[in-house]
Amino acid sequence: MANRGKKYRQASEKVDKDKRYALGEAISILKETASAKFDETADISIRLGVDPRKADQMVRGAVLLPHGTGKDIRVLVFAKGDKEREAKDAGADFAGAEELIEKIQGGWLDFDKAVATPDLMGVVGKIGKVLGPRGLMPNPKVGTVTFNVKETVEELKKGKVEFRTDKGGNVHVPVGKVSFEGQKLQENILALMDTINRMKPPASKGQYLKNIVLSSTMGPGIKVDIASVKEQ
Repeated sequence: MANRGKKYRQASEKVDKDKRYALGEAISILKETASAKFDETADISIRLGVDPRKADQMVRGAVLLPHGTGKDIRVLVFAKGDKEREAKDAGADFAGAEELIEKIQGGWLDFDKAVATPDLMGVVGKIGKVLGPRGLMPNPKVGTVTFNVKETVEELKKGKVEFRTDKGGNVHVPVGKVSFEGQKLQENILALMDTINRMKPPASKGQYLKNIVLSSTMGPGIKVDIASVKEQ
């Protein structure tokens, strides 16, 4: 805490570190403790009772947040011919094939999400080492390798977010902006939680949801009562 700024310390004083707040109360505190001059992102971190070192316990997926993330998502689609035109008509910011791959190989990465038709994955694989570490590689497990280009682009634009467990079994997901109405943030969080609950691996034993923490970009973490989320 000694290295934190004054605003952060003041915000932290409003949060009881030993208490788990009901979801609605946690959201109210989140909005109260966000003090940055910009519209901070609301993030949720969920610790799961899984062993991500085992393939059958990896939790990875995507969910369309009812109210989006509040961010303008730039979507790139690797496609040719009719599918390239479909992507552009659906609102993709960039669409094409070899010319986009060349730009990316040259260092260009001015996009947030990438989609690819299955027939182009062999070519897209050439830049896997560039896209993969940045979380930009199209993947069939989250629906970004598909011929259903129109629906995929539209969902990404509306606020479809991907998630996956990290090495510690945690999932980190942006669930909106602090400026969102509390009810909208709550609905986004519940949509995410519903998806994660349904994805519990059969191999995962014991308690699945272990810890939930809500925070803003510059604010302190607020523990959320797991029971209050399940009761919704």
